[in-house]
Amino acid sequence: MESKNNKLNSSFSTAKVHSKAFVDPSAELHDGVIISQGAIVGPNVIIGKGTEIGPNAIISGRTQIGINNKVFPNVFIGLDPQDLKYKGAPTEVIIGDNNTFRECVTINKATDEGEKTIIGNNNLLMAYSHIGHNCELGNRIVLSNSVQVAGHVKIEDKAIIGGCLGIHQFVHIGYLAMIGGMTRVDRDVPPFCLAEGHPGRLRGLNRVGIKRSGLLENKNFDLKLLQSTWNLLFKSNYLTSDALDIAINGKLDFSSKKLCDFLKDSITKERRGPMPLIN
Repeated sequence: MESKNNKLNSSFSTAKVHSKAFVDPSAELHDGVIISQGAIVGPNVIIGKGTEIGPNAIISGRTQIGINNKVFPNVFIGLDPQDLKYKGAPTEVIIGDNNTFRECVTINKATDEGEKTIIGNNNLLMAYSHIGHNCELGNRIVLSNSVQVAGHVKIEDKAIIGGCLGIHQFVHIGYLAMIGGMTRVDRDVPPFCLAEGHPGRLRGLNRVGIKRSGLLENKNFDLKLLQSTWNLLFKSNYLTSDALDIAINGKLDFSSKKLCDFLKDSITKERRGPMPLIN
């Protein structure tokens, strides 16, 4: 059933809005959008084709959601950041396509003028996970239940984050990294790596994730070279910077180069640095 306020704006003509939901007349709903009972959609919100907003969800602020997303009950997106520096700037949340946000997920907008919190495509955020201000998530990421992501965290494509853990602000999680549940994530986790523990420590390459990703069938991917590069960077007696110089001047495929580029950035000034290897 459509609510009366929807008849005031032609942009709602093909959206289905429950009579007990509220949608601000200035919000933009595209074809096939569903707004469930008790949901609230504020002004300046744009919701793409086929996206479903579940019961009692709140979509607020300058929030743009792409197509075919599924937002489960009691999800809050685009509310003010939990940051004492926030002074009311009209910052943004940008969400891509085909994401699933399970029950009670919270996604905060950015802090300062012109900044954004960004979520890519095809991600699964399980129940009670939180994305803080100014975070940037790539594509095909899985956040398990109760993952708490602090502000300014970057998570690259295909990372899998185990449940009931916190990620420190400004941490960077690399491509196809796997982090075990209840790990304390206070340092960067390089691409292709497996991490776990309290405090978090690197365990080695995420071989199961690499196999499941299909990379082993890629002619440009060399697992032996990646392992050799990883051993040089993390298990040799060289300083990290010296090991990087040796690796970069040697033979690298795209995966080894991705690992080296990540680590080079991680050890620069004002970065948190990579997780150490488990003893």
